[in-house]
Amino acid sequence: MQAAYDVTEQTEVMQVDAVGLLCPLPILRLKKRTAGLPSGTEVDFFTDDPSGRRDLLSLCELVGHELLLIQESEGGVIRYRIKLA
Repeated sequence: MQAAYDVTEQTEVMQVDAVGLLCPLPILRLKKRTAGLPSGTEVDFFTDDPSGRRDLLSLCELVGHELLLIQESEGGVIRYRIKLA
C-alpha cells in the first residue's frame, strides 16, 4: 500500500496503481488493496484500462463507494478518487 498526502484536501489518501493492467485485473487489484479499510477512506485509483470507468462505476454502484473525482491525463491514465462505503 502506498499513501500520499493531498494538500488540497488536508487528508491522507491511499493510492492504488493499476496502470498497464487490463480488465478484470484493475478492479481486482482495487478490491484486494482496499479490503478491510474503514468506511470513508479515500482512495486514488489510477488506470489506463479502456473499460476501467465502466467497471469502476459498476463496482461503486454494487458496494456503495462514492466516486468523488475523475481526472484524465494526456498520457491516457485516469485518476479516480473514491470514498469507500
